[in-house]
Amino acid sequence: MTAPLEVESTLTDRYQTTVPETVRRALKLGKRDRIHYAIRPNGEVVLTRAVAPGDDDPVLGQFLGFLAADITRHPERLQSLDSALVDRLQSLVGDIDVDLDAVLSADDE
Repeated sequence: MTAPLEVESTLTDRYQTTVPETVRRALKLGKRDRIHYAIRPNGEVVLTRAVAPGDDDPVLGQFLGFLAADITRHPERLQSLDSALVDRLQSLVGDIDVDLDAVLSADDE
């Protein structure tokens, strides 16, 4: 596992900052893109690229919101995957390459 990359930026007198280039690249941000901030109970703030309106699935969004709220309320319920299950999953997918950015065919939509 690689060490997390950490970067800093400075607040201006108007509480504004420039998003560092490494963060922009990691989030695939361009000019005028929006950033989503998730504030966790322990004070951590997680930045993600905001999903443009119309691009999100409302049902999936509700489900993910439910999961996020449940994890926030009950972090003690989180469990790591058993190594035997991980091995089994890896044996099922083998060396399959998946390009998550590839456009789906009409049959796959």
